[in-house]
Amino acid sequence: MKLLALESSCDETSAAIIEDGRILSNVVSSQIHLHAQYGGVVPELATREHLKNLPVVTRQALEEAHTSPRQLDAIAATRGPGLPGALLIGLKAAQTMAFVLQKPFFGIHHHEGHLYSAWIEQDLDAAPPVPRINMENFEPTIALVVSGGHTLLVHVESPLKHYVLGSTLDDAAGECFDKTAKLLGLPYPGGPVMDRLAKGGNPDAFDFPRPLLNKPGYDFSFSGLKTSVRYFLRDHPDIAETDQGLRDLCASIQNAIVEVLVGKAIQAAKKLKVHCISAAGGVSANSRLRDSLSLACQRRKIKLRMATGTLCADNAGMIGALAWLKLSQGAPGDSLDLEPKPNWELPSA
Repeated sequence: MKLLALESSCDETSAAIIEDGRILSNVVSSQIHLHAQYGGVVPELATREHLKNLPVVTRQALEEAHTSPRQLDAIAATRGPGLPGALLIGLKAAQTMAFVLQKPFFGIHHHEGHLYSAWIEQDLDAAPPVPRINMENFEPTIALVVSGGHTLLVHVESPLKHYVLGSTLDDAAGECFDKTAKLLGLPYPGGPVMDRLAKGGNPDAFDFPRPLLNKPGYDFSFSGLKTSVRYFLRDHPDIAETDQGLRDLCASIQNAIVEVLVGKAIQAAKKLKVHCISAAGGVSANSRLRDSLSLACQRRKIKLRMATGTLCADNAGMIGALAWLKLSQGAPGDSLDLEPKPNWELPSA
């Protein structure tokens, strides 16, 4: 089976071709440089860019996979959550193609795409090797899904059966990275810049709060940490003006965020007696998070699965891999009349 997947939930326009679970192509056009001058994503501009870029990335994905539209067995697209206008572009394009080609259509939940991207690994039997979603060795998992727009802790009991344990009550982890980076005068998106600078800093230089870390439950809150950084910089404006002071601030802020993420994931795994943790989403590319989560799991003999490379960020490959998983398990296609769901939530416990 071969399908085309589209992703346009925020500021990446992406198209991918998936065949029997293998990602043959995964083309992503990023809008980061366009939005950087505004310090964040401008929804109207994002929608216009999707209109312009979607035909280009779709054509490129088909060409790279040596596939014609007539060879497709299904079409998939992100239905939500995300920016309303941005979602509309990809969703309606996919529904139109499905109607013209008379093929099944799948409207995919963006968070679920991230959730299962941790099971996408290199298929070394293919020539050349390509990413492939592999659920053969699946075991119950505590999944940490973290990005600029969401922070979720999910219990995945079995493939396609999962529920949310906790989510952010205010700012997402990635949002906290970007907002505190802006307070430090760093360019957008600030998370990757902070990660780079933090490598030369002392993570214990400054003691910022770890919101809800020692509280019962699995929800997150990062707005208080952001406010703490704001007041610290107000009272100590000179520290961020030195190179080492800036690096120490980045390392200390990053350490506070990461300790909360890792701590909550470990707490959930211990409480529910789950022996596997996964991490995905844009923030899962953060080096401190990857190292800390790896060390914490190693100490407790917990297996760890993490999304890798471009699969951490928004991409159509993860959307298509999930759509293929559903298709392969006999899931019926969705209605071509489906509308975007900008605030679509995963089921909770």
